[in-house]
Amino acid sequence: MTDQTSSVTTTTAAATSSSHPPQPPPLIPRLPDDVAIQCIARVPRPYHPSLSLVSHLWRHTIRSQHFFTTRSLLHSTQHSLYLNLRHNSSFKWYYHPNPNPNHGSSLFPHPPIPIQPVGPAYAVLGSKIYLIGGSINDISSTSVWILDCRVNRWEIGPKMKVGREFAAAATVNGKIYVMGGCLVDNKSRSVNWAEVFDPAVGMWCPVPSDSVDAKDKWMHACAVIDGKIYAMADRGGVVYDVGGMEWGRVPKRLDLGWRGRAVVIGGVLYCYDYLGKIRGYDVERDVWKELRGVEKGLPKFLCGATMVDLDGRLCVVWERKEGGKSMDVMCAEIDVCKDEDGGLSGSVLWVDVILSVPVGSSILHCMAVAL
Repeated sequence: MTDQTSSVTTTTAAATSSSHPPQPPPLIPRLPDDVAIQCIARVPRPYHPSLSLVSHLWRHTIRSQHFFTTRSLLHSTQHSLYLNLRHNSSFKWYYHPNPNPNHGSSLFPHPPIPIQPVGPAYAVLGSKIYLIGGSINDISSTSVWILDCRVNRWEIGPKMKVGREFAAAATVNGKIYVMGGCLVDNKSRSVNWAEVFDPAVGMWCPVPSDSVDAKDKWMHACAVIDGKIYAMADRGGVVYDVGGMEWGRVPKRLDLGWRGRAVVIGGVLYCYDYLGKIRGYDVERDVWKELRGVEKGLPKFLCGATMVDLDGRLCVVWERKEGGKSMDVMCAEIDVCKDEDGGLSGSVLWVDVILSVPVGSSILHCMAVAL
């Protein structure tokens, strides 16, 4: 009887043990995990690789969406710079966790994309970079590659309805819009000339575009101003009001002055003009204005210059060629503001070399991701 009781007790204990697996250890001893996460979330982004070495649990936590949401709520988010460069037929990716020479960080090589298309559109949504379409072996692709910047890993995204190359893409209200990049030579391409991707749904859907007069194939620039997508073609361009679901034409003055890769900060679109000066376009007044105060801090002509919004500051990246076998990738950070007289002023915070690459390399795109 005693043996039977002992057997039953042992079996019951084993069943109880199996139904309640051991709890994982706390992130920080004697602290609740929610408090520990708030502590870890305050650590600057450049130190995250070191933190991930503490344990598997820490590495899993630092890569979780909850962790990055906590950083955002604590206003600890930092903007990292991502560069896509081309040299001959090869493509390179780099990222800068904290672009500021005073902090001693540098540009790091990034794992290459498995298949780099030619002429893709780029979009940033949350902590992910989307490479949309492009051509592979001279054939327009419907493929979408997604770079998860939290873990620095590429993954395949949902395919578009039609293949595109040199299209325009923009992010508005948590969705990605893409337009152009395809010849409108059949009904399917006409209906799907513009598409939208909702990550909550996980698929691309057509954006009604029957009212667009000229559905251009090649798009060379794109920006979002006050909830409207401005997509520039070789001649003219289109404006899509996302909220009103209405199409229109790009203002002529904007079309004439928009050259190169632009960025919108504080409702003003900044780009370089023919004279190598930075100018800003005021969409409300339909006027271009020169950015004052940066003449001495920057060269007039920046080869291959591209711009990006780096946490509300104007970040300019360009190529500096001074002979020899290498080329410097330069970076400058500029504080920009509107003056009382309606003008635009800037203050160059720093200028520095962030990367040296072989001569013949070119900057394809530059993006900022909040992490």
